[in-house]
Amino acid sequence: MTVIGVHASHEQVHPSALLATVQRAEEVGFDAAMCSDHFSPWSARQGQSAFAWSWLGAALQSTGLPFGVVNAPGQRYHPAIIAQAIGTLGAMYPGRFWTALGSGEASNEHITGEVWPDKATRNARLRECVEVIRALLRGEEVTHRGLVTVDRARVWTRPEEPPPLIGAAVSEATARWCAEWADGLVTVNAPVEQLERMRDAYREAGGRGKLHLQVHLSWAGSEQEAAALAHEQWRSNVFAPPVCWDLDLAETFDVVSEHVTVEQVASVVNISADLGRHAKTLREYADLGFDEIYLHHVGVEQERFLDAFGEHVLPEVRA
Repeated sequence: MTVIGVHASHEQVHPSALLATVQRAEEVGFDAAMCSDHFSPWSARQGQSAFAWSWLGAALQSTGLPFGVVNAPGQRYHPAIIAQAIGTLGAMYPGRFWTALGSGEASNEHITGEVWPDKATRNARLRECVEVIRALLRGEEVTHRGLVTVDRARVWTRPEEPPPLIGAAVSEATARWCAEWADGLVTVNAPVEQLERMRDAYREAGGRGKLHLQVHLSWAGSEQEAAALAHEQWRSNVFAPPVCWDLDLAETFDVVSEHVTVEQVASVVNISADLGRHAKTLREYADLGFDEIYLHHVGVEQERFLDAFGEHVLPEVRA
């Protein structure tokens, strides 16, 4: 059966409220959770950006849900520190934690003051980080000199079984590349035909493990309210790469998204007041072969969404 989880958006919700969100998600029947790992929100309107790794310890302790996090090692984070973080959570909560690794966005990484590399260099750096993290989680002492530097590092606290390292991708080319090293794939909602191509690109290149899908959606009591909510909170997120990779500040995103329309937002967010329509869309995603689907309601207030989807949508999808 497809796992239906909730996505915890640190860019939008205070960490205390977000902790209550995942606790409520478990109560109403969600199977799992995942979260973002940002230093900056996508818009000043969103107004939050808590430290994901502190929050994950609290979330894992206060629920029985498995959790994942999307992380970008190599610039803001040294890969040895990420290996230590993964090792600690994996040791404390065995079998309940996975990490998706990506090449990052300037909005989070520019804070180091280092040059923001081109995409090819970022991919090469990520691949080095993956090898470093895997070796450390095997218990090896690692010295590495390349796009990242590691000197005689060893992670002493580790789980018996290293948690999965998932590849994050939004293009077919990246999905094929992730097949070379990842234990699974995570991507975001898109037209069914595009998701089919992503799935096939990963599998045909030898990709193994589970397929994960993050779904941006907006639900409210009326179509107008659902559309307005999505436009207010998520219009900074309509830009395809490389724009979304290379803009640096929340205020910059707000300037370039000033004239984004509701119709443009609807191209990246599933907007509907109809719970049956949301259930139908989620069933289509499950039928594509996605093993785990994580729902991100793009509004700040989460409880009404959780209760409505827990009562009406999850049973229909699972049926």
